[in-house]
Amino acid sequence: MSFDTKDIRNVALLGHPGSGKTTFAETMIFEAKEISRRGTVEDGNTVSDHTNIEKERGNSIFSTLLHAKWKDSKINILDTPGFDDFVGEIVSSLKVADTGVMLLNAKSGVEVGTELIWEYVEKYKTPALFVINQIDHEKADYESTLEQAQERFGRKVIPIQFPANEGSGFNKIVDALRMTMYVFPEGGGRPEKQEIPAEFMERAQELHNNLVEAAAENDEELMEKYFEDGSLTEEELTEGLRLAISTQEIYPVFICSSTQNMGSGRIMGFINDICPSPADRPPANLVGGEKLACESDGTTSVFIFKTLSEPKVGNVTYFKVYSGTLKASDELTNPANRNSERFGQIFTANGKERGSVPEMKAGDIGVTVKLKDSSTNSTLNTKGTDHQIEPMVFPAPRIRVAVSPPSKNDMEKLMKALHQIEQEDPTLQVEQSKALKQTLLHGQGQLHLDLIKYRIEKVNNVQMDFIKPKIAYRETITKASNQQYRHKKQSGGSGQFAEVHMRIEPYFEGMPEPSDLSVRKTEEEALPWGGKLVYYWCIVGGSIDANYSNAIKKGILQKMEEGPLTGSYCQDIRVCIYDGKMHAVDSNDMAFMLASSQAFKNAFVEAGPKLLEPVYHLEILCSDDVLGDVMGDLNTRRALPQGMDSEGHYKKIIAKVPLAELYQYSSTLRSLSQGRAKFSREFAEYSQVPGDIQKRLIDAYKNEMAEA
Repeated sequence: MSFDTKDIRNVALLGHPGSGKTTFAETMIFEAKEISRRGTVEDGNTVSDHTNIEKERGNSIFSTLLHAKWKDSKINILDTPGFDDFVGEIVSSLKVADTGVMLLNAKSGVEVGTELIWEYVEKYKTPALFVINQIDHEKADYESTLEQAQERFGRKVIPIQFPANEGSGFNKIVDALRMTMYVFPEGGGRPEKQEIPAEFMERAQELHNNLVEAAAENDEELMEKYFEDGSLTEEELTEGLRLAISTQEIYPVFICSSTQNMGSGRIMGFINDICPSPADRPPANLVGGEKLACESDGTTSVFIFKTLSEPKVGNVTYFKVYSGTLKASDELTNPANRNSERFGQIFTANGKERGSVPEMKAGDIGVTVKLKDSSTNSTLNTKGTDHQIEPMVFPAPRIRVAVSPPSKNDMEKLMKALHQIEQEDPTLQVEQSKALKQTLLHGQGQLHLDLIKYRIEKVNNVQMDFIKPKIAYRETITKASNQQYRHKKQSGGSGQFAEVHMRIEPYFEGMPEPSDLSVRKTEEEALPWGGKLVYYWCIVGGSIDANYSNAIKKGILQKMEEGPLTGSYCQDIRVCIYDGKMHAVDSNDMAFMLASSQAFKNAFVEAGPKLLEPVYHLEILCSDDVLGDVMGDLNTRRALPQGMDSEGHYKKIIAKVPLAELYQYSSTLRSLSQGRAKFSREFAEYSQVPGDIQKRLIDAYKNEMAEA
């Protein structure tokens, strides 16, 4: 059975770890009779958290697609992880969701994970509602949680419900939209509707009036009607709320106990009746600035928001139909590579269980298998259409580790597996660093990289160990130095001879020309790793044939690729070749390369060499109570504080920190803050390494070379 666009609801369940998203998802599909009994996170038998690692950890790690038929509609549910390490799963879910359902833990209030995720809700301009969950916990505090939500997300946060008796005896919800009290039987399920008791009526009426005002504010006709009559009909209220939610003018607040199955049915009813369908949302942005309306009678355009590789199945592709109607066996074209893809079968999903369907209309979310040349962020269209949905932009990596190299055979298997995961997970970057001679993994946090390690070892049967990554230092000089070097080799037959005289100096933009040398030719080389080599040919009188200039420059560049201090790249140096000697028979390019390389090395160590290290701009968001601990830790990391600010309820620390001091910072910050902090980083500059550290690094490199 296919559903019309207007009858589809796509919701993403969001929230801090432990807010109860997976249990809520389980209750939703149980209420819709998609399953006959509810599993629990503790027993590891929920439909959503179905992978082995999720069962072991007791937390969501992947986003999971589920669906529920409710009245005449289909609600697609994306259960997302709460940890910031898995932000890619959250971003991809919000890309295709039309409503965000933000769960709050009634005993913990608004936690840092909530605020981090809310940034993406705002970025995608996603309509949202709040659900204060676990209202049956003995330490539940509805009033405090609501107050925090309104404090941090604004007065658009408007309660629709409140508990008549929160805590361990919870079983009554006062609903100010329906002006009804729901009383649940023991064990939850379908509630009995009762009149609101007198003690709660004044508050319920006040909330109802707030909802009526919010609904009327977004429609001139409704506003006039409200002023004339002082109220709205149920139909008018519904229409006004639908518009207000669609335009992010209000964020309704519901309550529930998902473990007791109390309140989820009412929330599903609200999603069905009032939350926007894909047809109610603004047209999708296309690359190039055009728009694409979500209409089932248009040409077919499908966007891939997630890909996975499953044993015995191969590539599993999660998609949303943005336009038209997708039918099984349809062949669509990828405009990025011009390849065709055949949708042999299309499926609905409830976790790992999939059901085949003949077609899906615009707005629906589904699954297919065995696409060959299309992955996350790809758009597929009816032949002759070149639509490209604006791609998702994922956060830059925040931590990195090196991979301990296994045997040659295992290394090939490891790299194949890593690149497969990299295709599936856009927040992971795999780098083969030529400079560091290491394989590096760049990820969102330690949990993220630990998951990669788990998958490699369990699925691909390859042992993978993480080691501390090397640092991409840079070497340069602080003063001028003149050196000469003669390379001479005689071993029967033709020999080798070359002599090079050179001056090296620190280079900076606008520096004056050498006054004592006659510059014949200037070459400015922008180095691949940053900085410059400025090369002057100053030979007068033909002591070295100009034909050897390229060989001399090549020898210098070779030495700059593996600097004299620590084997790091050299940068920002001016070299003047001003004299030398050659031999009519024994001189050749190789001889001059060797001579210039050695002359450069000798000049470098006499030119006040210094080591530069990468420094990163670090922003940390943490709660006030752990601010001192976070600052104290930064002081041990050679951090240079740049300032402090407030962001919402949290403190923002801004600092510059050397990359060498950020190893395993993700784990340290999580430990210091009990998971209530986050950080982001980006490269800022190269800065001089302190003298004692420079000496230690140079000595370590000498020892390494001696042992090699």
